[in-house]
Amino acid sequence: MTSDPSPVVAEFVRRLRATRLLGILRGCPDGGLDAVAEAAAASGLRFLEVAMNSPGAAAQIRHLRSALDGNCEIGAGTVLSADQASEAVRAGATFLVSPCLVPEVQRWATENDIPTLPGALSPTEIWNASHAGAAVVKLFPARSVGGPSYFRELRGPFREVPLLACGGVSAANAKEYLEAGADALAFGGSVFTPERLATKDVAGMRSGIVALAERVS
Repeated sequence: MTSDPSPVVAEFVRRLRATRLLGILRGCPDGGLDAVAEAAAASGLRFLEVAMNSPGAAAQIRHLRSALDGNCEIGAGTVLSADQASEAVRAGATFLVSPCLVPEVQRWATENDIPTLPGALSPTEIWNASHAGAAVVKLFPARSVGGPSYFRELRGPFREVPLLACGGVSAANAKEYLEAGADALAFGGSVFTPERLATKDVAGMRSGIVALAERVS
């Protein structure tokens, strides 16, 4: 990084490393939001992002922020412009996630002291994201490049860069990712399936989160 992180960013990284799990919600029907909130609260999930390419994403962020009442931090995912970043933060998002490093998003976030988790894959992309000021670099899609073994290789040159595994993370491989050097894990469709969201299956979503939590504790 170009400089030490701000206290806000440093504290965000500390909290994420402590809990190790970040949920990703994409395309949730509005009627399923309360079920997601209930599952998150019951399972102790502390970080949840709403993809900004979901219909009504800003309103969903606002709804979840209110429903979870500070017990789970709500962020915005798939943030691809400074306008989206601003909209998400106005709705209550406390962190921003992108599929890649988007310079205008990173600049806006740095100016407003908002933690970012841009996506990266190659060593060059990881360095660029970290150097630009990312709080955590999201290695995406992790499964496609070797999964935990790739993290193990990266930890040689990038020992100080906080890394989030995203893409193909499950209860079956969660512990292996952490042992290989991931600081935290992101999960989405494996827990928040379209069927569970449509049927408001709180028990199913809760059990999926708990299964992951048990592997990372």
